[in-house]
Amino acid sequence: MRNMQKQTKIFLILFLVPSVFGFIVFSLIPMISAFYLSFTSWDVIGGAPEWIGMKNYIDIFRSEEFYRVMRNTLKFITFYIPSIMVSSLLVALLFDRKIKGMGMFRVLLFIPVLTSWIAGAIIWRSVLSGQYGLMNNLLALFSIKGPAWLTDPDWAMIAVVMVSVWKDLGFFSLILFGGLRGIDKTLYEAAKIDGATSFQVLRRITIPLLTPTIFFVLVTTIINSFQLFPQVMVMTGGGPDGATQVMVERIYTYGFRYFEMGYAAAMAVILLLIIVIVTIVQMRLQKKWVFYE
Repeated sequence: MRNMQKQTKIFLILFLVPSVFGFIVFSLIPMISAFYLSFTSWDVIGGAPEWIGMKNYIDIFRSEEFYRVMRNTLKFITFYIPSIMVSSLLVALLFDRKIKGMGMFRVLLFIPVLTSWIAGAIIWRSVLSGQYGLMNNLLALFSIKGPAWLTDPDWAMIAVVMVSVWKDLGFFSLILFGGLRGIDKTLYEAAKIDGATSFQVLRRITIPLLTPTIFFVLVTTIINSFQLFPQVMVMTGGGPDGATQVMVERIYTYGFRYFEMGYAAAMAVILLLIIVIVTIVQMRLQKKWVFYE
């Protein structure tokens, strides 16, 4: 028996070693290095990092740019989260219906998920062109003058939200669809016998039992919102006039364009802390609205 337990432990260790090694090399060491660099001034090219203490953090919190970036992120979250949650839920409910051709519809809706963000953003940059874009040409058919989507500060972030919803809709719809499939169908049969309407079933049965899946989607989408990057870099580059500047875009810009690696590392640490705090708050609030069977 002891030999079997010893062999089992050896097998477990052998299976865990690659994952643990990968985590240490590709996650833990870079995180520790970034934390150290956040207290230094380092231009990558000109020698070793110089210790400057809290100066990077002080400069970040004193800069107007940081608060503009946070406002832009909150603006994205304000438009993106309700849009993706409601549209994903509606599509998931549609997936759950027995309609001819639904399988093909699921496949088509999932294609954007498989598409490279860079390729998708390049296409959308052309589609949303203020002068020659397909979107404004379609609006013109209905006598509607489309805005300069990517060059107008009032519309640039909304354009980024639209593209983000297009990209993520298929993924989160399938997750919610999986949650719907996990609901006991006898509950619907009982509600039907009791004469409940479709809206009452949705409100009293579907939504409450789907809250664990909704919670997972909500946490994931909020974390993704703070990590917003490729669509901004390709479509707007942070413009116009800083209207779409966000944290990851600023981290990339300071680190790999301005070569202020210490400043960029400090912003990365702040972003990590923000995500951790937001996630902890969500985990605590889930007790008030998430129902587990």
